[in-house]
Amino acid sequence: MTRPRISEHITEVYLAASTLMFVGWGGLLALLLLTVPHVFARWMFFLLALSALSGTAIPFIIFLSKRFGKTPISVDVLMRRAIWVGVIGCILAWLQLGRALTWTIGLLIVSVIVAIEWLIEIRERSLWNPENTNEE
Repeated sequence: MTRPRISEHITEVYLAASTLMFVGWGGLLALLLLTVPHVFARWMFFLLALSALSGTAIPFIIFLSKRFGKTPISVDVLMRRAIWVGVIGCILAWLQLGRALTWTIGLLIVSVIVAIEWLIEIRERSLWNPENTNEE
């Protein structure tokens, strides 16, 4: 069983990206304009920021993977990388709310998440099965 590639599901991927962007950025705009700062609003901010940043990152990740990647990535990998962008943005925003964010901490967080993604990629490559290459 092979994983679906981006080229096979490009319409669905861009539909998901536009939905995430619309819900995320529209929700953030409504949240900032129509609510008062309470605990619920703060958690909604992080949820909507994750959605907005993940949806916005999808087209850029597609472009970078087509431009610099050796093989086309699967939809699973694309969504995972987009969610990592959203997680990084939310962690940095959370740290900035407490005035604890510095350049060093920000670079450390980004490098740790890039290292985690790199280790996941190495694990996926080690699970390669040569019998499945004929199906592609």
